[in-house]
Amino acid sequence: MFSYPPHVIVLLGPTASGKTELAIEIAEYFKTRIHNIDSRQIYKSMDIGTAKPSEHQQKKIKHFLIDIEEPINPINVKQFQEIAQQSIKRELKKNYLPFLVGGSGLYMNSITKGFFVPDIPPQNNLREQLEKLEHKERWELLKNCDPISTKKINFADHVRTIRALEVFYVTGKPLSTQKVQKPPEWRILELGLDRDNLKERILQRTKNMYSSGILEETKHLISQYGSDLQILNTIGYRQAMDVLNNHLTIDKAIEITTIKTIQFAKRQKTWFRNKNNPTWLNNKNLLKDAIIKIESFLG
Repeated sequence: MFSYPPHVIVLLGPTASGKTELAIEIAEYFKTRIHNIDSRQIYKSMDIGTAKPSEHQQKKIKHFLIDIEEPINPINVKQFQEIAQQSIKRELKKNYLPFLVGGSGLYMNSITKGFFVPDIPPQNNLREQLEKLEHKERWELLKNCDPISTKKINFADHVRTIRALEVFYVTGKPLSTQKVQKPPEWRILELGLDRDNLKERILQRTKNMYSSGILEETKHLISQYGSDLQILNTIGYRQAMDVLNNHLTIDKAIEITTIKTIQFAKRQKTWFRNKNNPTWLNNKNLLKDAIIKIESFLG
């Protein structure tokens, strides 16, 4: 169906930009399926707080790389890379057009650009110690042991800062010296989705999370895995936990979650522009523009 080298379509966009809805329309048009490249939707029982495609949406179009592990068993980038590449290869053998959709830039680029990252499992005790430090202290530690990584990691990115320190302390080698790039033999079209009204969309989605039951979902996760479950420290779940513990009102939780999500979306957009440089879609008619660009790419 498709020529060699294989053609692969990528749809990138910040959180709440409408990737899921647009991706389903594109997949329906091209009669293909979707690979969800998201660092949190890979976990079971985490539906509302991750804005996972609904059951109805998943029935319309087959989605891969969703609900593949329990939240208590973290999947690192290297593991996800291997799982995703195997899934994409199976699609190619069936003559489907692989369609990758997501907002997790590091996870996406590990697949499309072939980044190899150290297969180091999370070191919970070490992370706890690092998290007790002020971020400035952690940053100074990283500058001392891996200055190259501090040029590639945003100062405000606490997660990647801790991960880089974790890799150094476990292996004795800087993370920056352990990354290798071996891109797959694919022709890739990267489409970018952004919205002028993204802040309003984020606020509305946050409100929808609470009306849809994120408090109940968070309560269930705590009952199943305990309140120290690492992924509950992410945006949305952290504030829901604070509501459950009577540290925040729902209105305040919505406000804080919205602010933090807007900040996160800004970092996502910076990543996509610096590390991906996708072809941005015209917001006036997203589906039509996407179809034109994809058909031109496929020749």
